[in-house]
Amino acid sequence: MLDGRGLLNVTGPTAGAFLDNLLTNNVSGLAPGRAAYAALLTPQGKIIVDMLVSPVSGGFRLDAPLPLIPDLARRLTLYRLRSKIEIEDVTDKTEVAVLWGDGLLPRVDGDLVSDPRLSALGCRAYLAAGDGLPEGVTPASADHWHAHRIALGAPQGGLDFVYGDAFPHEACLDQLNGVDFKKGCYVGQEVVSRMEHRGTARTRVAPVLLDGLPPEIGAAVTAGDKTVGRMGSSTDGRGLALLRLDRAEDARSAGVPLIAGNAMLTLEKPSWARFAFPGEPTAA
Repeated sequence: MLDGRGLLNVTGPTAGAFLDNLLTNNVSGLAPGRAAYAALLTPQGKIIVDMLVSPVSGGFRLDAPLPLIPDLARRLTLYRLRSKIEIEDVTDKTEVAVLWGDGLLPRVDGDLVSDPRLSALGCRAYLAAGDGLPEGVTPASADHWHAHRIALGAPQGGLDFVYGDAFPHEACLDQLNGVDFKKGCYVGQEVVSRMEHRGTARTRVAPVLLDGLPPEIGAAVTAGDKTVGRMGSSTDGRGLALLRLDRAEDARSAGVPLIAGNAMLTLEKPSWARFAFPGEPTAA
């Protein structure tokens, strides 16, 4: 099972419109079995919490980091005003499993929802507490899941970027289907749209290969005497780092290695990235 996730149900006749007015992605048109990756932002455009949103009877399920669920519920309640919605914490009623791999996924007595960020991230299974998965089906362990997402270059908030400090572009929400740039207004939209249209996102979470001991999360990434960014999560010789890509390019051009702790880092562009990587003249 996937520990560390909390679940809120937002239900009622205006639940879709309510969430559409707040989040970086539209959710009101989601079909069963589908999900949207989205975030709630500060008015300054920084990520308060990111989440997977999927349909449930009468509304939507918000799958977010467990420690942030109380604050998310509080903020949604403040925004509710006269909206005809109900907000319920269903974390204790539901278990979350993550499944991926080749071939058909199993039938489960619960909701099976495709991860909207990358197809290789598989599906989330939302199961009634205590039900578990069918016999013979083993969900990924937390360590297995983190190794999988790190290998794919998928950031996780609280590890690879800091909530309340990172913009959606820095956490690659714009690359991983987390922002709808054609939708109407939402909290923080002006800042996000300006970064998109002016191309001012110089800092990004990027995959790296590690030569040496895994650095601690938050360890400074340096090139000579210059700080280039901070280290995120890592395992099995791979990691994610929040980097100033222009400074990483300067280091590459000068032949200066990137160092975090006792490890040397080599950038590895993920297949899904559409932004310019060090060594590339323009965005792919």
